[in-house]
Amino acid sequence: MLGEKSTICAKVKKTMVRPFVLPVLLLNVAFWGTSCADKTDEAAQFFLRGNVQLQKREYKEAIRFYTEALDKKPDFADAYNNRGLAKFRNDDREGALADYTRAIEADADFGAAYLNRADVLMETGDAAGSLADLQRIEKEYKDSTFYQTRLGDAYVRLNNTSQAQAAYDRALQLDPANVEALTNRGALYFSQKAYNEARLDITSALRINPKQDAALNNQSLLLAREKKYDEALEYVERALSVRPAQPYYLNNKGYLLLMLNRREAALPFIQESIRIDPANAWAHRSLGIYHLQGNKAKEALTEFRQAEKLDATVEQLYYYLGLAESGTGNKTGACEAWKRGELAGDELARKAYSDQCK
Repeated sequence: MLGEKSTICAKVKKTMVRPFVLPVLLLNVAFWGTSCADKTDEAAQFFLRGNVQLQKREYKEAIRFYTEALDKKPDFADAYNNRGLAKFRNDDREGALADYTRAIEADADFGAAYLNRADVLMETGDAAGSLADLQRIEKEYKDSTFYQTRLGDAYVRLNNTSQAQAAYDRALQLDPANVEALTNRGALYFSQKAYNEARLDITSALRINPKQDAALNNQSLLLAREKKYDEALEYVERALSVRPAQPYYLNNKGYLLLMLNRREAALPFIQESIRIDPANAWAHRSLGIYHLQGNKAKEALTEFRQAEKLDATVEQLYYYLGLAESGTGNKTGACEAWKRGELAGDELARKAYSDQCK
């Protein structure tokens, strides 16, 4: 049995042990400066000073200098774009989105700003808006491996698997060593239960970058699927060493600890996952399993129903929901849950229905 979501270098949905998480992709668009050869005014100087601070990862200082540049030249599209990037890297998604939009308003053909805005829209849940921006600059960026990876991510979020597959394939044709594309395509394969193909991509990604957190998490999922829980735990812990507050990784660790009969050790990781992301259906499922293991069927039922409300496609949810219904004495409800699981392709639910409801 698996228990969590795979990770896209950005976020892919559904999978067994916490669906693959696609590694969060930061744009390769570092600094898009105008030609400043003929610019000697103060705005250009502040802009260049901002670029220096951005390179040094001094984001607050970079923002200050870009703001000075914009005070001098309010239609300075490059300054808006670079300030947006500094805000993005300083975890101010809304501020970044506003600045990228201002850059586009100042220069409607500013391809880098569309690409950057698409990245923020993706992270804030607007996959359709992200795709629209990406399609707007397709002619200019179609031969960019990063662009094709982002395009694949947008299609994944929109459940267009064929287009996502084509985009990831193109990204890897352009650059076979694109770790994000390998990780994200591996996550897509995993979600389609193409486990051999997923394993090949994730192994390749980790060979290139052993610290790719999403690939580490996804490797954990592949191992958990084979019930190699101890080895899987090692991989998710490595992912957490890179991103300690990633809610899917936290939940995956909690789930694996549950599978290793380390129930009390699991609880803090599951609770922290829910605290960071209350809409994490996989973590609610894990909390339900925790309660089931403690013979608290009523509490488990509450968590499974919350998981169903958030995402009814969570792996093995109806199997566990049936167990909780059965534990409260509701055999009819248990059989109904297992039947729904069977229709969704859950082998455990099918077996439970066959054994107890016929």
